[in-house]
Formats: sequence, structure tokens, C-alpha cells
Amino acid sequence: MKHIVTSGKRKTAVARASLTAGAGVVRVNSALLSSITPMFHQLKMREPLLIAPDVAVKVNIDIDVRGGGQNSQAEAVRLAIAKALSQFDKKLHKEFLSYDRQLLVADDRQKETHKPNCHGKARAKRQKSYR
Repeated sequence: MKHIVTSGKRKTAVARASLTAGAGVVRVNSALLSSITPMFHQLKMREPLLIAPDVAVKVNIDIDVRGGGQNSQAEAVRLAIAKALSQFDKKLHKEFLSYDRQLLVADDRQKETHKPNCHGKARAKRQKSYR
């Protein structure tokens, strides 16, 4: 059995997934996926497993995720799991793409940097009192 290592990124969150043969156990930062709260993020991470249930029960996936916020981490985990499953079973690649392209292709958008004299915003400018 092969050992597959993939990664998923979203904003500043990076998830590294390692897939091995097993009984369908998924752990995120050493905690079971079923114990993750809020439920919305758990469901988002579980999405690739629900699309491919026959493959998901044959493998164990360990994910280490760092950086970013809760939502970005959930999306990074989702991407890492989908990439790992599609490498394990090549037929899933087309299924994932037809369901949602974000499962296999990272969203590379980042927060825009703050500019000087913009009172804490990226684009807003100081208001002028004349004119």
C-alpha cells in the first residue's frame, strides 16, 4: 500500500494530509474529525469523504493544519483531503472537479495589504475638506 502526502492552502492556512491504508479514520491535528466544532466546518471538511464513501472507508487520513482562521483551515483541510483521495483513486479526479473545482484547485486570493494614510483600510482614502 502506498503512502500519499498532500497539502492544501487557503489564505495563510496550510494543511498537510497523509493518507495510508486503514479503516476510514480521519484525524485533524490528532483529534477525530467527528469531534470538530462548529459543525459547519466539520461538514465542509467531510465533503470530499461524502463524495467518495467507498474509497473513504479504505483509508486513514492524518491532517496537520496550521495558520489562518477557522474557515480558512477548514477549506485547506478540505482541499488536502480531496487531493489525497484523488491521488489514491484516479477516477475521483473528474468527480471532484464536476462537483466543485475548489476541491482540487487552491483559491490563491490573499487579503490586500494596508496602505499608508488610509485609516486602517486597504483602499479607502482620507476625506478632503475642500472642494
